[in-house]
Amino acid sequence: MQLSQVMKRLEDLAEPEKILFKQKKFGITANNALGIYQKDLKLIAKEIGRNNKLALELYSTGVYEARLLCSRLYDPALITKSQMNQWTADFENWEICDSFCMGFYTNSRYAIEKALQWSSNKNEFTKRAAFAIMAAYGFADKKASNDVFEQFFPIIEREACDERLYVKKAVNWALRNIGKRNIDLKQQAIAVAEKILKLDNKTATWIAKDALREFSKPTLNVLDYPRSIYRL
Repeated sequence: MQLSQVMKRLEDLAEPEKILFKQKKFGITANNALGIYQKDLKLIAKEIGRNNKLALELYSTGVYEARLLCSRLYDPALITKSQMNQWTADFENWEICDSFCMGFYTNSRYAIEKALQWSSNKNEFTKRAAFAIMAAYGFADKKASNDVFEQFFPIIEREACDERLYVKKAVNWALRNIGKRNIDLKQQAIAVAEKILKLDNKTATWIAKDALREFSKPTLNVLDYPRSIYRL
């Protein structure tokens, strides 16, 4: 499928009223948006399949939904550090941030490196990207050992006082998801949450209490992913 064909599909799906709905309902504000839901982009991506050339062409259009589609078409095994830096610098809301991080960046060989690097970034959505990767990595790499995730705990604690909405939510998300990977990490995540609670900071208190509330639920689904070092 050619770029012109895909853009025609996107233009046909465009519904400007969805732009306002997403802004009011989900806080998603985007430049050059058409008004298309993720479910429709997912169907187009499934039809096209992996296509790196087309993905880059779509991104270069600057159209918001075309960029979202790029994250579904590009092969994560081929992402370069430069591309990740460039794309992440363009993030303008949580939707595009999470779309690139969850099923795309987390499958890159640079996922952990970038999560660590971006965790102290001053830009709200670049910093969110760091914690979105931490939150999603536990489900992207089912063979990773506990030490991969344990390195995130000091960072989560360090950044727990960042009051920006989309950062604090991602920090909380990362803590909760890591704690649901296996019983060992759950216990460590609880200990981290209790340390964060002692920071005597409004944002940190919210992050800690919300995580502890979830960890205390009897219905919480704690997975049983590897707890020892995995070697090829």
